[in-house]
Amino acid sequence: MTTPIFHGSITKGCLTLDNPERYLVYMAGLEGKRVELVLRKKRSKRSDGQNKYYFGVVVKILANHCGYEPEELHEALKIRFLSDRREDDHGLMKVHSTAKLSTDEFTQYVNRVVRWAAESLGVYVPSANDMEY
Repeated sequence: MTTPIFHGSITKGCLTLDNPERYLVYMAGLEGKRVELVLRKKRSKRSDGQNKYYFGVVVKILANHCGYEPEELHEALKIRFLSDRREDDHGLMKVHSTAKLSTDEFTQYVNRVVRWAAESLGVYVPSANDMEY
């Protein structure tokens, strides 16, 4: 069973839940148990349009140009643009997932990839506004 996520907002130090009834029902099921509460700023996940543009246009064009399979190129781009660029104590490099990027972070990532493709590879990747996908 997946743990539900409850959304809301903070106003003047008070939490207002979007669906307080659902929260109360869930909380009642935890009566007498120890619980863990995580409160964080909600992050916007990338949109389907962003995903289609990235994989259907950016990755496809660059994979064809570089001779990679699309998934191989995606992994190579993550290593180039989303790694910490330094090894940890075990000699490993942490590479971040694009799935965990917010909408803005994903937009910045794609823009860096497109700019790199133009400057380093001489490959033009049409902007999302110029495409139908």
